[in-house]
Amino acid sequence: MNIHEYQAKAVLAKYGVAVPSGKVAFTVEEAVNVAKELGGSGVVKAQIHAGGRGKAGGVKVSKTLADVEANAKEILGKTLVTHQTGPQGKVVKRLLVEQLTDIQKEYYIGLVLDRAQNRVVMMASAEGGMEIEEVAAKTPEKIFRETIDPAVGLLPFQSRKLAFSIGIPSKLVNKAVKFMTGLYTCFVDKDCSVAEINPLVVTGDGDVMALDAKLNFDDNALYRHPDIEELRDFDEEDPKETEAKKFELNYVALDGNIGCMVNGAGLAMATMDTIKYYGGEPANFLDVGGGATEERVTEAFKIILSDEKVKGILVNIFGGIMKCDVIANAVVAASKQISLDKPLVVRLEGTNVDLGKDILNKSGLNIVAADSLADAAQRIVGLV
Repeated sequence: MNIHEYQAKAVLAKYGVAVPSGKVAFTVEEAVNVAKELGGSGVVKAQIHAGGRGKAGGVKVSKTLADVEANAKEILGKTLVTHQTGPQGKVVKRLLVEQLTDIQKEYYIGLVLDRAQNRVVMMASAEGGMEIEEVAAKTPEKIFRETIDPAVGLLPFQSRKLAFSIGIPSKLVNKAVKFMTGLYTCFVDKDCSVAEINPLVVTGDGDVMALDAKLNFDDNALYRHPDIEELRDFDEEDPKETEAKKFELNYVALDGNIGCMVNGAGLAMATMDTIKYYGGEPANFLDVGGGATEERVTEAFKIILSDEKVKGILVNIFGGIMKCDVIANAVVAASKQISLDKPLVVRLEGTNVDLGKDILNKSGLNIVAADSLADAAQRIVGLV
């Protein structure tokens, strides 16, 4: 789960991480009022769940109230297109108006989970303000890392080592250590999957501050953090993915035209790979889990078909605990309920597979029962 920059800064501030003064604004009038509180100037920043806002015109330095008003009018309601939004962009519905900062130097600090080591890693670089992926590709030697032992957490010597490595002024190293410690504590306490400060800045007043902040959270841990879940902005999420969560369906939209409904994440990945192998393009990842009931299958079909790009559907179910005849009945009932009018190929394997295929063949519906995953993929690619 992602949250906005202003929300991330509010969370981090509770852990002693220094952030600029600022407030969220939903209207031009609110933006001007915030700027008045900040002394008549400020930075007007678009709030969307994507990076690259500055390059897309979503961050404006405003030295007067007139500038704040003009920039807020320009950005609010604008569709920002960045390298992370895709060509369709995202509409700006809220702004962060923040104090102007006397920036002396920009740095990068980030925390991620290194799955190879099963440890959290803190990364730091003197190349702040740039995309860290670009730095990693072109000048990887400029990124410094410290692997953190979960038993003891981030140790002061590790923070100091990173601070010296990226050139934090020696008189500000202690502030940098406090900053990194607060960031790590937040990362662990709130079950983050990513914490990124880009840029971290040293100011003319001698502060070490988060000029931008990005926090992502592990969806599986949200039940422990109702305060974080309240920060969710559904306008920034795919409505199909939001609807899928209501029925405990794991759905991710893709760019193809073949809808996929599969039980099990590994089988779903294999299904998408096979579709591509035979020249097709999957429209989604959808894992219905172990309980493919009629209700869940019906909702899965509705979600898949809400994507206008979908020209056909491939259902690939392995009946282990769930029997294939039960799944087949659910597919038939769901197809009738929504009056499915697109090609549907179903591949069943497992308990009562012959009975399941017989139910599909005798349903009177335009359902193709496939004998294998390869057969199913070739058939649906041919039909669309």
